[in-house]
Amino acid sequence: MNVNINNLVSITEANQNFSRIARMVDENGSVVILKNNTPRYLVIEFNAAEAEQLADNEDILSVSKRLIDQNKQAYELLSK
Repeated sequence: MNVNINNLVSITEANQNFSRIARMVDENGSVVILKNNTPRYLVIEFNAAEAEQLADNEDILSVSKRLIDQNKQAYELLSK
């Protein structure tokens, strides 16, 4: 994931002005909240999180299919 440096905010700033953080998410898609100058939390839109979960399930199926195709001979030997 690429992080825009303009989307980094301290946890103190997020705590004191969460409405600003929400606006930043609306404008830029995500905000990274830093704790002790280390990325700690990611704020994204709920719909984006749902879409990411669906994509992960599709990715798992495609990876599984590819691995089965690549290792077909090994699976055939194991099934005997």
